[in-house]
Amino acid sequence: MLLSLAQWLQAMNPEWGFLRVFQYLTFRSVMAAMTALLIGLALGPYVIRRLTELKIGQPIREYAMQSHLTKRGTPTMGGALILLAIAISTLLWFDWSNRFVWIVMIVTTGFGAIGWVDDWRKVVNKDPEGMPSREKYFWQSVIGLLAALYLAFSVSETNNLRVLELFFRWIASGFSNDLPPKADLIVPFFKTVSYPLGVWGFIALSYIVIVGTSNAVNLTDGLDGLAIMPVVMVGAVMGLFCYVTGNAIFAKYLILPHIPGAGELMVFCAAMCGAGLAFLWFNAYPAEVFMGDVGALALGGALGTIAVIVRQEIVLSIMGGVFVLEALSVMLQVSYFKYTKKKFGEGRRILLMAPLHHHFEKSGWKETQVVVRFWIITMLLCLIGLSSLKLR
Repeated sequence: MLLSLAQWLQAMNPEWGFLRVFQYLTFRSVMAAMTALLIGLALGPYVIRRLTELKIGQPIREYAMQSHLTKRGTPTMGGALILLAIAISTLLWFDWSNRFVWIVMIVTTGFGAIGWVDDWRKVVNKDPEGMPSREKYFWQSVIGLLAALYLAFSVSETNNLRVLELFFRWIASGFSNDLPPKADLIVPFFKTVSYPLGVWGFIALSYIVIVGTSNAVNLTDGLDGLAIMPVVMVGAVMGLFCYVTGNAIFAKYLILPHIPGAGELMVFCAAMCGAGLAFLWFNAYPAEVFMGDVGALALGGALGTIAVIVRQEIVLSIMGGVFVLEALSVMLQVSYFKYTKKKFGEGRRILLMAPLHHHFEKSGWKETQVVVRFWIITMLLCLIGLSSLKLR
């Protein structure tokens, strides 16, 4: 919005040359981060008070860690503060004509709405389980598939009109048209290794990345500050990938596909980082507020969608290694328990407790040790992911 306003004022008053600074993506990204940070810090105390007054407290499962029982009643649904800060900041600083930012915001809002309903049911019904898994997964799938279908053609073209043309050509071809090379699956650290996906392959992979990342971040959000800082770090590096991918010169030099318009996502990533840091101010141990599903599902969905747009799904899995391990730990624990119960009549466990962070707590690590060490691991993984820009 401010970009359009600055352009209009400059057209009306040519001598106001200083307004050209609004055209610089880096300037608007920095301002988006600062805006989101200030909004989060300013509204945080009010949001926490309101959540407390409304008795929107976090329910704790009876089989949870004993040390976590003291957290019962801590305000939850604080992720709404993150989404509010991101939305206001992004709307202020991004180019409203950019289709990629809009699709990321739609996915973020959609997953946030699912999380909101889930959290609300937990609070109102006093049920730690909240929305049934099948219902939650159904709505995640609807949003994920629609986003994947749009991105399959949007990544390959420069505007929505050409996206529609490509879509109708695909239908006319009997659903057999291939996508341009820029839509291939890119293997990092190799100069020329990529795999054509086709439309169906692209949709399937994008769906898995978007929905999988959303749930992985949600599973990670189990300790004070554990999920939000990795989201900030991964989001910051993804912002750099957006900037490079959206710049024709940098993309060519670094042998990356040039996705026109992807650079504007750097504004969204910056806003996400600013809002995340503001939330961490209140979520650091001992947490004054929890993110809840409304924040975790939305942020994970946003990261997954951005990775699909800039064609860095594998790099996201590397940088978000903590999220991946947390999700795998739950899948393996549940699968092994069911398998052994069916075979031996008694369920057995691989880990002391899932997700993975609870296993380390059961092993004797303090909560703060688990959180900080997972942060350090994420930082190292982000550096590895960032190095893929040049190491090929």
